[in-house]
Amino acid sequence: MVYALNLAKRIRDHLGILPGLEEKKMFGGVAFLIQGNMACGVHGEDMIVRVGADNYQAVLQQPFTKPFDLTGKPMAGWITVAPAGCELDGDLQAWVKKGVEFALSLPAK
Repeated sequence: MVYALNLAKRIRDHLGILPGLEEKKMFGGVAFLIQGNMACGVHGEDMIVRVGADNYQAVLQQPFTKPFDLTGKPMAGWITVAPAGCELDGDLQAWVKKGVEFALSLPAK
């Protein structure tokens, strides 16, 4: 699957240099992991953000979001953000921050 390379580059730029940051091909796109835990990524044209089960329902109330679903069963705690929701750098930065904060809240793998 082809994914939005420009979006991946923008996410990479916002992540900068973080200890334990790794980039991996996943879900037919790219994922950014911190200490082995996925924080965010790109699938097709959409951004994937791991927000955790506790924040899942609240985050889905935000514009341009929907559950991350590859199999017909949404992955609880994971959302996608449509291109319009991360078009502005400030919005993208906020989504990256949410994913990073959640990844850092987990034990390192």
